[in-house]
Amino acid sequence: MQVTVESTGALERRMRVELPAERIEKEVENRLKRVGKTAKIKGFRPGKVPPKVIRQHYGPQVRQEVLSDLMGQSYRDAVEQENLSPVAQPKIEPDVTGGSDAFAYTATFEVLPEVQLKALDEIEVTVPDVEINASDSDEMLDNLRRQKAEWKTVERASTEGDRVIVDFEGKLKGELFEGGQGTEVPVVLGEGQMLPDFEKALFELSADDEKSFKVKFPKEYQAEELRGKKVDFSIKVHRVEEQELPPLDDSLAVAYGVEEGGLDKLRADVKENMAREAAQKVRSDVREQAMTALLEANPLDVPEAMIQQEAHSMQHEAMRQYGIEDHSQAPPIENFKESAAKRVQLSLLMRHIIDDNNIEVDQNKLRERIEQMCAGYENPAEIVNTYLSNPQIMQQIEPMVLEEQAVAWLIENGKEKHEKISFKEFMKPSGQNIS
Repeated sequence: MQVTVESTGALERRMRVELPAERIEKEVENRLKRVGKTAKIKGFRPGKVPPKVIRQHYGPQVRQEVLSDLMGQSYRDAVEQENLSPVAQPKIEPDVTGGSDAFAYTATFEVLPEVQLKALDEIEVTVPDVEINASDSDEMLDNLRRQKAEWKTVERASTEGDRVIVDFEGKLKGELFEGGQGTEVPVVLGEGQMLPDFEKALFELSADDEKSFKVKFPKEYQAEELRGKKVDFSIKVHRVEEQELPPLDDSLAVAYGVEEGGLDKLRADVKENMAREAAQKVRSDVREQAMTALLEANPLDVPEAMIQQEAHSMQHEAMRQYGIEDHSQAPPIENFKESAAKRVQLSLLMRHIIDDNNIEVDQNKLRERIEQMCAGYENPAEIVNTYLSNPQIMQQIEPMVLEEQAVAWLIENGKEKHEKISFKEFMKPSGQNIS
């Protein structure tokens, strides 16, 4: 077997494999003999068919089978011989250039990039030290009270915090537009549910009031036909409601399922949940910093086949999240290509960090991670044992823990600094949606 390899791109290889005719003919003869032992041909007894007749009947089919099998086996032998690492099935094309003396084919495929990690000791992350104080837990308790609040109709003009129930109608250049109408729509003043101009117009109104005003839509508004436009709105107020919060006492704890310990236990649970949420976000932020720094220090060409496969996976995940079953309605795969490339790059880099440093799953960290995941359940110990005894679940969690250990290794061997930050500042949303 003769093998030649040429690079046709950063990661694409074209390999030509030539098989001697003797090898092919020998295998064809052996198979024809095996066929002859059981072949049933009219006029001959089984096992007594002359070799010439067997070849006439089965020769072309057997030759094709032999060539197919030899191409598969020789391809595997050749990539091992040349120390290549294909990432997907090759494109194989017969290339008979040796006349009757040889059979050749070319296989085109992509290979894994060579990874040489560098500048790992220069990777720097800032770890947030999140401070949760009494005012943070008090604010969270107020949020819980608002979730259990009741709305009472009031006979006065609307103000901050009130809920105004309105009918509205919007027209662009005198014409109604999609989404521009609503009946008995509740709007809580001060929560930014609606565009600023719309919400501003709802202040100082009472039941049965009617009003007309203009609303300026932002240039980045999701509906293209409304971007940057001024729209005429008319509204009618049905009623103004005031929020009535439940008392901050043991009854609030009972309302949230805390049967023993009262308000003190609810407050402790709230603070524990806040700490867990903050810790989860810290892990996510630190990981993102480490991954970004790793990628910047180690830019990597990755095979298009791997990017395509990851993009497909992300596309299917998006379909699942949005409940899309018809693949023709799926988001365009191009939307995922950039993120998919980054994922593949990081996956290869992290794999080398794990292999080069012999990082294995720490069973204590694995259990700790599962306990963190199950902490919010009613019977966390029971759920933990369920997870630990389910091999399929463990197969999903173990890679997460292994990656966390690799990130920890990066941080430990790089540069780390800490920065104090309040819970409120750390947990605030990065941006607000436009209503």
